[in-house]
Amino acid sequence: MNIFLPIQIFLLVFLLFAFSRVILRFRDGTIPLGMFLFWVAIWILASFSIIQPNFTSFIAQRMGIGRGADAVIYASLIIVFYLNFRLTVSLENLRHEITKLTREIALKEKIRHANLKRRKS
Repeated sequence: MNIFLPIQIFLLVFLLFAFSRVILRFRDGTIPLGMFLFWVAIWILASFSIIQPNFTSFIAQRMGIGRGADAVIYASLIIVFYLNFRLTVSLENLRHEITKLTREIALKEKIRHANLKRRKS
């Protein structure tokens, strides 16, 4: 029988909490299906790695990496860089949308003020 260490219990409780947040965000429509599946896969892999720590060592050996912890760090860095890229692209898109909307509002306001001046004259 496998006895869990306190750190394993703590991490599993945290992962259950994170998983519940993903489900809630998906249900309320905040995240699309693709993002939901991505996070579910991440949390399931993380949970499995906590329950079966030798799993990361097995994967690391298959990839030619010495230790399981190193494989986890490499994978985590790749995921963080990817998510940072996605966030940067999203922020840039938002900036462009805000600029476009600001221009449209300014032009409409200018036209409205011009029409008000013509009515007064």
